[in-house]
Amino acid sequence: MPRIYCFLPLSEGALVVLDAAASRHVQVLRAQPGDALTLFTGAGGQWQGTIERMGRSEVTVRIGGFEPLEREAARPVHLACGMPANERMDWLVEKATELGAVRVQPLHTAHSVLRLSAERAAKKQQHWQQVAVAACEQCGRNRVPTIEPVRTLSAWLGSAEAQAPAAALRCVLSLAEGARPWGELLRSATPTQPVWLLSGPEGGLSAEEDAQARAYGFVPVTLGPRVLRAETAPLAALALATLG
Repeated sequence: MPRIYCFLPLSEGALVVLDAAASRHVQVLRAQPGDALTLFTGAGGQWQGTIERMGRSEVTVRIGGFEPLEREAARPVHLACGMPANERMDWLVEKATELGAVRVQPLHTAHSVLRLSAERAAKKQQHWQQVAVAACEQCGRNRVPTIEPVRTLSAWLGSAEAQAPAAALRCVLSLAEGARPWGELLRSATPTQPVWLLSGPEGGLSAEEDAQARAYGFVPVTLGPRVLRAETAPLAALALATLG
């Protein structure tokens, strides 16, 4: 059954006209009046619906019953990452959503290849948020992760978003000697303990940035002796944290 994101408030029995993006999605699927679909608002749970009318540019749906279904990971992970170049950030956001990240913070760092002006960064944030929505439609999540505005690492470290609760794990992926194995640290934590995970871009964080992260309480962790790509490392760490 098709799953469609709808940002409108929903209630049983209501007749709702889907927004342009959602309507196009339904039309691309070649759905017809009478077909069933599932709607979710991103705030948790999902609604059953039936298509009442297929117009040229809009679709009308009759809302059925609500299902308080959750598919979130037991361990909430907030991922901050130096943006990889080209389309790899799209891929990273998509897979991070599938793996259960609750927030993704794109970062400009010293070694970042991708540099975005303020206007372009805002457009990219909106694009990445839509990537996350599409990934939720595909994977079954009913809560859409937040894709934060692009920031510099220094600005993010000093922001409220980086100030994790006292009980949370704050970790930075690091190649430095003495970094603790990521799997070992997770096994010593509780299954629901929140994680703030920081990962660098191509070339990793600079020595100064690594030191700055540690000064803010981020513990260096390692995924092993191999050097993973900028889009692979955070996803591998995320998978261990949410699927284990």
